[in-house]
Formats: sequence, structure tokens, C-alpha cells
Amino acid sequence: MKPVFRESCEKNLSETIGHWKHLHMHPEMATKEETTSRYISEALGRMGVPHSVGVGGYGVVGLIEGGSPGPVIALRADMDALGIEEKTGLPFRSVNEGVMHACGHDAHCAILLGAARILYDMRQGIKGSIKLVFQPAEEYSPIGGAPKMIEDGVLENPTVDAMLGLHVWPILETGTIGVQPGPVSAASDRLRITVKGKSGHASMPHTGVDAILAASATVVALQQIVARNVNPRDTAVITLGTVKGGTNYNIIAEEVFLDGTVRTFDDRVTSMMPTAIKRVADNTCKAYAAEAVVDYRPGYPTTLNDPRVVSVAQKAAVELLGAKGLLTGLPVPAGGEDFAFFSRRVPSAFAWIGCRPKGVSEADFPALHNGRFVPDEAAIPIGVEYTVLAALGLLDELGGK
Repeated sequence: MKPVFRESCEKNLSETIGHWKHLHMHPEMATKEETTSRYISEALGRMGVPHSVGVGGYGVVGLIEGGSPGPVIALRADMDALGIEEKTGLPFRSVNEGVMHACGHDAHCAILLGAARILYDMRQGIKGSIKLVFQPAEEYSPIGGAPKMIEDGVLENPTVDAMLGLHVWPILETGTIGVQPGPVSAASDRLRITVKGKSGHASMPHTGVDAILAASATVVALQQIVARNVNPRDTAVITLGTVKGGTNYNIIAEEVFLDGTVRTFDDRVTSMMPTAIKRVADNTCKAYAAEAVVDYRPGYPTTLNDPRVVSVAQKAAVELLGAKGLLTGLPVPAGGEDFAFFSRRVPSAFAWIGCRPKGVSEADFPALHNGRFVPDEAAIPIGVEYTVLAALGLLDELGGK
């Protein structure tokens, strides 16, 4: 079966690359993926793949039913873009000013469309069913698009037994795939602390309560949570990215707003953060006669890769690229990923597809969320073949129970 689908992949490569270039040219922000959704629906329709639209917003869900009954797996690709001005200079660069596919979601959709064509053509020889999940709003933290698709029943009718996801990864060279068990992304929570003081004249600080002074102390004090409340074997990050306060140079600030993010990799650490942050903020501000109001918003949890599903994914990577093409034991990135919501509902494997051209150093290649980022085109057919191999392998694994 392998030579057959590889021949199909090569035959349809120009179509797959065409999908990528079209989607790259027409990026849409999270929750606004109307034309992207329509394009994907039309592409699936031309293939003959039955599908539904409007799932969890602009989500599209296809269903490939095999010739024989069996397990049900899902393959996911995210669809949304970012509010970044593109600077790639590509002939197929974004036509939507200030919006760009700078995180590779265009490639993810193209990969899944390419895999869909192959798997649909092979459907009579497949035991089981495959759901194709084109998900909106991955960049819509802390809400995300995955929870809304789950609410709309994407994992039901038929019930999904396992799931696969991927992300093009510029840290890795084209021709490699990283996939490993355990956590593969950070929990990503949002934080706002409002520090309330009392305004007064700058020359008479004793008549007011300086919110800037209290906020400054709070920024520093919060770092002791990571240093002294988190096990050194674990990891956490508390970053306050904006500090806004004050109205004039000679007025003691009455309010200061601290906005930031909390990143963790272990559920125990994640769960203790809201209480710890509130304790430190409250008590630090009290020491300055100020008040802290903490708004802590849980976001994406940690993505957890299931060992059994990962084993199948690793075999697919080795079959495709050889033993040297499979990378494991990689550092877990501190970025958030809302595939995590799927991974908490069904056994899953989330893989990193190397997309940095061979011979180009990591330092010289633009990172994700950069206006110059564009994945190596050669990574796209690798993503397609990996997806097909992993999907077929997973159906076989689950079918054998």
C-alpha cells in the first residue's frame, strides 16, 4: 500500500502546493476564517469527501468512511492567521494588509487536504473511519477554537478513538520529524493585576498611595513564586509584558495595570499558580497600603502525547525518513497550543514537522510569528506522507486492540 499512496502523493503534489499558496495569499484572523472555511469546503467537495461546515464557528469536518468497520481517528489542522505585516516578498504573499500566515497554519491545512485526497482514494481498503478536522481560532487565546468544536460534537458521531496533530517547526531541519510522549506544549494562562492606590501631588507623597511603587514591587515579588514555590525539577514562567499607569509626571498614580502570561508544564504547577499569584500580589500591595485585584484566566492546558499513539507516529516517521529522521527528547516549547483540549479528551500525538531548509542555520531562519517566516516547501509533502502513514498505522493499531 505504501508505494501506491506515495505515487498518489507525488501525483497530487502540485495541487497540495497550490492549496498552500492560495491559503497563504488569503489569510484570515481567528474567528474570521470565512473564506478559508469556504475554500476548504470546496476543495473537499471536489474530492468527493462528505463534510460539515460551521462546526465550532468556521470549522470544517470531513469524514472518510473505510470499506470495513473499525476504529475512528481524527486528523486536525488549524486555519487562522496572525495580525502581522508580511515581509517575505513572496509572489504569493498576503493580499490582506496586516494579516499573515506567520505560524504555518496554511501549510497545516494544505497538508491535511493533501492527505485527505490520498486517504479518500484509498478508502475501500481502510478498516475504520477518519475525521478531518479543520479548526478555526487556534490563535484565539485564552479561549481557543478547539473547545467550541468539542462543544459542537466534533469528537462524537462517530466517537473518535484517537487523534493526530502536527505543526511545521522551523527549529527542526526539513527531513526530520519530532514526536515524543508526555507534555509537548506549555499551559498558557492570562494574567491581569490591577494595583489600586490613591492619587496625590508628587511633592506630597505622604498624602497618597503610590500605585506605581506598589506595582513595581509586585512585578519583582512575583518572580519568587518560580524561584521558591515551584519544584526545581519543574518549570514555570511568569512574564508581565505590559505595565500601564499614571496620568502625568507630577501626579502620584492611582492605578497601574499589569498584564502578562503564565506558562507551566505540569498540571500540579498549573493549578497552584492562581492562588500563589493572588497571595503574593495581595500581600505585596498591602505592604505599600495599596490594593491588588487579580484577574487570572486559565487558557490552553498542556498538550499531552499518549505513549501508544506516539509509538505509532514514531514508526511512521522512521518508515518515511529513516531512523535519523525521527527526533525525540526535544525541549518542550513554552508556547501554548489548543490541540491540548483534544489531547485531554482522546489519546493523541502531536508532531513537529521540520521546515527549515537544509544548510540554513536556526539563527538565520525566521521563527514562527515573524513577518519573514515561510516554511520550506519541501516540508509539505513530508507532512502529507507522514499524516497518511500515521493515520493508517493508528487505525491498524487500534483495530488490533
